[in-house]
Amino acid sequence: MILVPVKDLQNAKQRLSPCLAPEQRTSLARSMVEDVFDALAPFAADPGVAVVSGDPWASQQAKARKFTIIIDDLQAGETEAIAMATSFCLNMGSDFTLVFPADIPLITSDEVSNLLTLKPMRGCVIAPAHDQRGTNGILRRPADLIPLKFGNDSFLPHLAAARATGHEVIVRDFPGIGLDIDRPEDVSLLMTKPVRSRAQRLLLEWNVKGEAYA
Repeated sequence: MILVPVKDLQNAKQRLSPCLAPEQRTSLARSMVEDVFDALAPFAADPGVAVVSGDPWASQQAKARKFTIIIDDLQAGETEAIAMATSFCLNMGSDFTLVFPADIPLITSDEVSNLLTLKPMRGCVIAPAHDQRGTNGILRRPADLIPLKFGNDSFLPHLAAARATGHEVIVRDFPGIGLDIDRPEDVSLLMTKPVRSRAQRLLLEWNVKGEAYA
């Protein structure tokens, strides 16, 4: 099962406040959610996609794409949401989980397919963020092989935990999956890429250029 946690989008992306107004941050967060959902749509039936969220708009978008919706009433955080979703997957009999954040607008279906082909019999596949600090994609087989704890510096702890299991660990960089948008400089980097996402088109409407926050 592919899992996507989606936090409260009304208050999303606070770290972009130096360059975007509150309503713009919400609109950008929503556009990135749609970019991610569109890339995952081909996997709705196999292996399945579940969105973990308490946000009504995100649930509506997930329902339109025939994703499973796991209601996150507590909204305690991404780590807690994935822990809850992992239990759900185990109860459903899923033998692996693949977690993506909702703020990687350049993710493609081909990248997801490629990552899934790397799935070991037992172990992890980790796709780090472009700065090699965060974790932008992590596959665990079995589904609860290691606990996940997300944050700005989650990659190395996840890598260490995966290696400590003694099972296969694959680290693979993916250009689209690797670019998450948290800081103004991430926005600048996004706008240096060929335009192919809703998020980029929205930023162009606002006349945000690639060099704006470098």
